[in-house]
Amino acid sequence: MKLTTVTNISLDGVTQGHRRIDAGGHVDDPGFERYGWGPPLLDDEASAFIGDTFRRADAFLLGRRTYEIFAGSWGAGMEPGNPVGDALNARPKYVASNTLGEPAWAGTTVLSGDVEGAVGELRASGGGELQVWGSGTLIRWLLARRLVDEIVLLTYPVVVGRGTRLFPADGPDLGLEAGDLRSTPKGLTIQTYRVTGRPAYERD
Repeated sequence: MKLTTVTNISLDGVTQGHRRIDAGGHVDDPGFERYGWGPPLLDDEASAFIGDTFRRADAFLLGRRTYEIFAGSWGAGMEPGNPVGDALNARPKYVASNTLGEPAWAGTTVLSGDVEGAVGELRASGGGELQVWGSGTLIRWLLARRLVDEIVLLTYPVVVGRGTRLFPADGPDLGLEAGDLRSTPKGLTIQTYRVTGRPAYERD
């Protein structure tokens, strides 16, 4: 399966605090005051893209934190008929965690121990798409091990100014090939890149 990461990101690369954590308005990190920068800029076109992307997934790979957020909302029956919840409830879900116990959400498999090997087996298992949503720590881990095939960025026209960023200051170098590029009425840009390995560098 092709492993695709899909990330909501600010113009300055922040992923933290994109939105409130659950439908009840609870905030995951009360010490981070700049949460909720995403929803005011989300428009119908961006929402349609997100729904369509979830629909095309054959399976999902999630970090524990994102998995528990999704399980407590979409897995608990939030907004029946929403394409995001429909896809998450219908498709296999893999959680990379060495601490998660027996999950209650149907269709969940916990990947522990040799997570790198398990993800490699999923990528080699055939056609289809294995999507990673949220899960910033997991995405950085996957990128460092060069396990990502495609990167999709939903870039919001806002500078948050602080918070955890998707790409660390010192991380792996990635060569990318541009794919689809679109913009939405409220100024989001949606960029799709195929990972090609390491980039080429200009040499004297």
